[in-house]
Amino acid sequence: MSVPSPFTTRPLTLDDAVAVQALIAAEELVDLGEVEMTLEDVLADWQRPSYDVATSTIGVLDGDRLVAYGDLSGPGTAYAAVLPSYQGRGIGAAIARWLQAAARERGYASIGAQTPAGSAADRLMADLGYTERWTAWDLELPPGTTVVARPLPDGFTIRDAAPDDHAPTWTLVEDAFLEWSDRERMTLEDFGARVWGRPGSAPWNLRLLESPAGELVGAVHVFLAGGAGYVARIAVRPDHRGRGLAPALLVDAFARARAHGADRCYLSTDTRAGARGLYEKVGMVVSSTWINRAIEL
Repeated sequence: MSVPSPFTTRPLTLDDAVAVQALIAAEELVDLGEVEMTLEDVLADWQRPSYDVATSTIGVLDGDRLVAYGDLSGPGTAYAAVLPSYQGRGIGAAIARWLQAAARERGYASIGAQTPAGSAADRLMADLGYTERWTAWDLELPPGTTVVARPLPDGFTIRDAAPDDHAPTWTLVEDAFLEWSDRERMTLEDFGARVWGRPGSAPWNLRLLESPAGELVGAVHVFLAGGAGYVARIAVRPDHRGRGLAPALLVDAFARARAHGADRCYLSTDTRAGARGLYEKVGMVVSSTWINRAIEL
């Protein structure tokens, strides 16, 4: 990869995860006013069995200091960050070229990334010809706000997941997300790396909703990200929707996060899912807007 002098490049290793999280945090402080990405997020993504750090990443260094990175996470999906003090020097454009070349070598039809609306990265991607695929939002439950949900129907219960629940939970959640997400089904092993295998994972992070017959009909994955509770996934089986079960799962997830010290709670959604209205009805408000852009290869 060609970068401006005096910078150098190299593939990253797992030992670079702390420095990568620091890069992302520096950008988020400028773009969002707060840090969302945690070290656990980086490690959970990099520990997927299908992923190889050495062949999927590029780091840009100023001497020994990591000042930017690119990450070809999977088909159609990339991540990148440049320290704000190093932006405007052509590093971001060089990383974009590397990501496109790496994606072509793997036979991907397109490559894209999601960045805060109006950020330096968003503007650069637009200038490089990346077109908008969808809009996404982070929605926050303001401190002190209580989600009002219907009581669970008689006989329905919410409980922590056990190891025997992992495979059926993966099936339920992936089935729900693939109704609107244009991607291949995540393998059980990769899903597990991001859920029950996430660093620091505890039983309360994965909560399951069961019918009176003992059938799995819903699931929510919630964990602490810094001082906040983050709902990473929530799904209800299609034949049980419209009964107030999703708000009940949210209530439970937020309560669990607060019980473990969360000072606020949030989640992410986008225009493909069509769920923003549901979250706003339970009292959540948009805290940030993101643009997902891609370029055909």
